[in-house]
Parts: sequence; structure tokens; C-alpha cells
Amino acid sequence: MTALLPAIVPVSLIILIGVLAGRKLSLDPQTLSQLGVYILAPALVADSLYRTTLSVQSSFGLLLGFTIISLLLYAIAWIISHFFHLSPALQKSLMATTLFPNNGNLGLPLIDFALGSAGLERAIVYMIGSSILMFGVAPALLQGYSLDYGIRLTLKLPLIWAMLAGLSLRWLEIKLPLKLDEGITQLGEAAIPIALLLLGMQLASTSFHIGKYELVATVIRLVLAPLIAYGVGIALRLQGLDLQVLILQSAMPVAVNTVVLATEFGGDASRVARTIVISTLLGFLTLPAILWASARF
Repeated sequence: MTALLPAIVPVSLIILIGVLAGRKLSLDPQTLSQLGVYILAPALVADSLYRTTLSVQSSFGLLLGFTIISLLLYAIAWIISHFFHLSPALQKSLMATTLFPNNGNLGLPLIDFALGSAGLERAIVYMIGSSILMFGVAPALLQGYSLDYGIRLTLKLPLIWAMLAGLSLRWLEIKLPLKLDEGITQLGEAAIPIALLLLGMQLASTSFHIGKYELVATVIRLVLAPLIAYGVGIALRLQGLDLQVLILQSAMPVAVNTVVLATEFGGDASRVARTIVISTLLGFLTLPAILWASARF
């Protein structure tokens, strides 16, 4: 619990400010969601890729594990959606809340506090994979059109190009002039607060209650996902920090940027917002237990 407080309390404060802003100010959530998707999130990913120093072997293992976990979770969400005949909006919402853990503004500080700089580097690699899925693939997935349309939509989004730019600058060891890298860093740092404010604004107009959807989505994210991550990590023969970070990052609550995706590309934003809050609150119970258990694998 102590390890979580430095990550949870600032997050809660920004969400609360977003709630107050949503009730008192005439702000357009669509504008904030577009700002996050098209400017701030690409800057965050480009900056992370530009600065990471983790080895290729560890990076590959973590990204492969993340990819397999995501495919398995996608299959589970698809089966549930079709078995229970969920509406298209609920299908998109369940897909989003299942696939996207909060491994940025919650996962990074928690792992940094618990596992130190070596764990943090691994957590950043996982976050990059998740960011690519969230902002590079998910928009096409949530739109639900043809593969060709999805590819064209994905290529129109700036995150793919930001990812390539970050990787190129790192591999070529290019130092940006006039402290341009600091400007990109500042843009990236704004991505999380904007997403949290948008979540708070969405909650301000949401009737809060816990239904079957919110409970099922929360259990998938907090309980089923880390169990799958453990199985995948063992199958890939990951050990030590690599395995521990894979499990912990997969065990995070629903990402706050999920409400950005639901607002911008389709889904039930109100249900998504409630699931984010519920999973985050219940994460106080599940994450300490998973952190304790993962240290003994």
C-alpha cells in the first residue's frame, strides 16, 4: 500500500480537478482527446524511445511477451462479447478496457519505487509496446472497418511516425540541436495530465454505479491479465526482473487514455470511465499482492 500511494495520490488529485472543471467550465472533451491522440501521446512515445538504454535481448523478450498477452486478452474479450451478444459500443469498450493497462502514469512510478532503475527501464519498454498498440493499432481496431481502411487510418496517425523518429534518433545517436529534445519531453509529459483531466471531465457527466460490465472488465484487467502474463513469461523462459515487470505491468488497472480512445474512436465512454475508476481503486488491493507474489517467482 505504501508503494502505491506516491503514484495514486497525484493521479487522484488531477482526476478530481478534471471533475471540477467538467462541472464548472464549458470545455470540449473532444478537443482534449484529439490533443492527446495527435500531439501529446506521440511526443511521449518518441521521447521514451529516444532515451531508453535497455538491452535488445530484454527488450525483445518483454515486447514478445506483451504481444502474446495482448492477443490472448483480445481473444477473451472477443469471445465474451459474442457469447453475451454485447452491443457494438460495449464490444469496443470491453476490448479497450481489457487490452490497455495503466502502465504509464501508474506502472512506471510503482515499478520505479519497488524495483529501481533497472525495473523502470524494462517498464518503459513494456509501456512503449502498449502505447504503439493503444495509439497505433487500437484506433483502427475500434473503428471496425476493413483491414485496408485500418492500415490507412493507422498510417495517418502520428504515433507510428513518432515511434520511427524516436528509434532512428536513438540508433543513429543524433543529438537534436537547440534543445529540441527538451521541447519533445515537455510535450510528452503533458500527455498523462491531459488524459487524467479528460477522465475527470467524463466522470463529471457520468452516473456512477457498479454493474456487471464494470465488474467483469475489472476482473479481467486485475486478475486474469497477470495470470496470463505469468504463464506467457514462463513459456518464454523470462526470469528475474524481466518476468516480474511483465507480470506487474500486465496487472495494472485500466489505462486513463482508454477514455480518450472511447471518446475519439467509439465505445461507451461512461462505462469506460467507471471501469477505470473501479479498477484503480481495487488495484490498491490486488497490486500489493501481485508485487509480493512476483518477487518470489
